[in-house]
Formats: sequence, C-alpha cells, structure tokens
Amino acid sequence: MKRSILSVLTFLGISLSLMAQEKLNSDSSATSKHQVTIKGKVVPYSATVGTQPVWDNDGKEVAYLFYTYYERNDISDKANRPLVISFNGGPGSASIWMHIAYTGPVLLNIDDEGNPVQPYGVKDNPHSILDVADIVYVDPVNTGYSRITDKEAKRSMFFGVNADIDYLAEWVRTFVNRQNRWASPKFLIGESYGTTRVSGLVNRLQGNEWMYFNGVVLVSPTDLGIDREGPIAAANYLPYYAATAWYHGVLDPSLQSKDLEEILPEVEEFTVSELIPAMVKGGFLEEERKESLAKRMSLYSGLDERVILEHNLAVPTSYFWKELLRDKGLTIGRLDSRYRGIDRQDAGTRYDHDPALTAWNHAFAPAFNDYMINGLNFKTDLNYYLFGPVHPWDRSGDRTGENLRSAVAQNPYLHVMIQSGYYDGGTDYFNAKYSMWQMDPSGKLKDRLEWKGYRSGHMMYLRSEDLETANDDIRDFIQKALPEKGAPAKY
Repeated sequence: MKRSILSVLTFLGISLSLMAQEKLNSDSSATSKHQVTIKGKVVPYSATVGTQPVWDNDGKEVAYLFYTYYERNDISDKANRPLVISFNGGPGSASIWMHIAYTGPVLLNIDDEGNPVQPYGVKDNPHSILDVADIVYVDPVNTGYSRITDKEAKRSMFFGVNADIDYLAEWVRTFVNRQNRWASPKFLIGESYGTTRVSGLVNRLQGNEWMYFNGVVLVSPTDLGIDREGPIAAANYLPYYAATAWYHGVLDPSLQSKDLEEILPEVEEFTVSELIPAMVKGGFLEEERKESLAKRMSLYSGLDERVILEHNLAVPTSYFWKELLRDKGLTIGRLDSRYRGIDRQDAGTRYDHDPALTAWNHAFAPAFNDYMINGLNFKTDLNYYLFGPVHPWDRSGDRTGENLRSAVAQNPYLHVMIQSGYYDGGTDYFNAKYSMWQMDPSGKLKDRLEWKGYRSGHMMYLRSEDLETANDDIRDFIQKALPEKGAPAKY
C-alpha cells in the first residue's frame, strides 16, 4: 500500500492516543496527510479522526460522536467541492462498512467476491469517490468509538427512529459549521438502516436547520415506513428468490440458461400482475388457481411445489435460506445469498447463523483496528463497536419515506439514487423498487428518483466488479445532481 508515512498531528484538547478505556475526550481531533491513486490520478488528502459532542436542549453535553473525515487537500474552492456525509445502519452499526470497503480511500483485504483473506489490513482504493467529493464517516451514539458521557441521560434521547434523527441533525449542522462547509454542495449516503436515518435527516436538516442537499444515496434500503403488509409483503420476495436460485444454479434449465437480468423482469411482472392479486383472496383463492401459481413459483424459486403449497404461497425468507440447498447439506446467507453455510443438522426451518455476516465480521474487524493504529496513528484501548448496545430501539412513528418525498418536493435540486444487490435477502432489491414506486404516488418527482442493481448482496461493493461500478454510479450521480452554474432552484 503506497501511503505517506508523514503524519501531521493537530490536537485540540487531550491527545487521542492517550484516552481512557471507557471513553475518549469528547472534543478532539488528529489529522494526517496521505495520497491515493483514483482513476489513474494521484489524489492528495487529509484524514482527520475526531470526536464532537452531542448536547441536549439545555446545551449540556450528553454524548460524543467519533468521525473520520477525508478532505482532498489540493482544492481550495470548497464552495464548489461536494461533501458526502456517510452513515451505516443496524441500528447499532458503526460506519466501518462503507468506510473501508466502499467509498473511502482505503479498501480492506478481501478476495474478488468479498471473502476474508489474510494478512488482514487495507490497501488503496482505486475506485473511491474522494476524487470528486470530501467524505465524513459518522458513528452514532454507542457505535464505533462513540459513547454517552452523561450517566443521567435517558437512552430514549438516542435510540429510536426519530430520536436518532433529532440529535444527528444538530450534530451534522455543528460539523458543517466547524468545517466551514455551508457553501458546499452536500450529499447524504446511508446503508441499510442508515437509509432510514438519512431519509429522515435530509428532511429535518432542510426544514429545521435550513441546510439544503443536492442528493441522497440509499444503499440497500429498509422499508422506510412504507406500508406493505399482507399479500404484498409475502409476494415481493419472489424476485429475490429467483435471483438467488439462479446464482446457485438450481432453476429449471429453461431459465437457468438465460442471463439473470433476462429472467428477473418476467418474475417481477408475474409478482405484480398475477401473484399479488391472487394472494389478496387468501383462503378463498380457487384451489386450481392456487396450484397453478405454486407451479410457477416453483419454476422461479427453485423450491419444491409441495413446499410452496404447504406455506399457502407465502414462503418465509428464513425457511428459504434453510431449504434451497438443503439437499446439498448447505444453507445460504441472509445478507448475501451467494455465501453458503453449514448447520449442525440439515433438519429445521431456519439456519444456525448467517454465513455472510460471519464472513464479513471476520474480514472487517481486524482490518479496521489495524488501519486505525498503523494507517491513521490513532491508538486507544477503547473497544470499537461494530455493533453497539442501542436496544431497545423505538421504531414507532417511522415516516421516513414520506420525509424523503417531502424533502425532494421542497428542493428542486435534490436527487435520490437507490442501490441494491440482487442477492440481498435482508433488504431485498424488489422491495427497494417498491419503495421507490410508492414514495411518490403523484409521479411528479420520478425524474429525480433512480434505482441501480448489482450482482451481489447487501454490501454490493464487496464484489470487486460491483465495487467499481457502484462507485462510478455514485460519482455520476454526484455530477448529475450538481446544477449548472447560476441555475435557480425552482419548478
């Protein structure tokens, strides 16, 4: 890895390398200089690791957030330099995933399909978006190195759909103020639950902090509070089942011989036009029609027709992950169904563990800790929470899909891009499309909403080919969302 050894350390308060076990200094930073080659061109940049407080309504410090901020340092015109604010999800997940595997200037050591390899560590990321935008990766309270500092603070201040949005909006405003980035075009990117977070944040920041954005990127989005109960919830998984069955080569030869993106439109059309209307009838669906549908579903899913009928056409995802390769003694992953696992026994209705998630933990945790110490000269005895203690999480009042629609409607500059992996069973690609379709029932905003699919799972960027394509898509999205000079924000 070609990285500058020279570190220019700027300390505000106590040195970050000498913090106590329980928490860091709540308002400190350390900056080092580096360079990376992106798209064949050398990009010099500064990397700042730091902490910034969270205050309550009375101005009392109650917590701090840890962040890593990458800023290209050969560009002085910050007014025209985009800023990307990045969150992961969980809830309870740190920002590590997109930080060292997707958009950032370093990339963890994995093979071309995303599997762990040794030695652990990171290398330069030739596909990073740092060439076109500065990036800050933020760890919400009780994730990464971020911690509550006031023992009297109520957990409900942080751990819920709307509480999360409330304090993060204030934190982002403060960060932008401190970094003098008010004039910059701004973008939010969130992955998984992070899509819930940024969909609510953009509306709150525009409406309460008067901070306006050019774009929001939703990576493997959640349901965003958009209703899909009953038949729709059950039927919408079929296209994902078809993609997964195709990947594992268990479809009927008439379909298996076709390319993935040839068969998915057929499955999607069947789902919308035939399966959902039929399932609406529930137990009153004609038996002959039910059997006919089960036969088609079997063709598309790789599951036995009998299994589908036993589940009244509504096969749970947990059962699918256990059943699809049961005859081979294998399970498949939830978050990325390309991964295969081995259970204690072949019998049962769900797997023992998600083989995708265990593989990712294996790859990420050692690499990130090594990078903090040896790449950014950041040393602490504090444990970096990949998944932190944030439960119980209050999920009530989730209207984040509507929040995002409102933000787009009120800001003619604002664009949205959704990125999905075809093999993601946690936040599947077809439900992401469904959310996009339902977000704007008027259809008047659809020219600023777009969806992109990739042949991988929840973290589509772990596959080398998709890493390049997905970053290029973000790069193009950023450029497209920047208005021409002097173009007014109006309809």
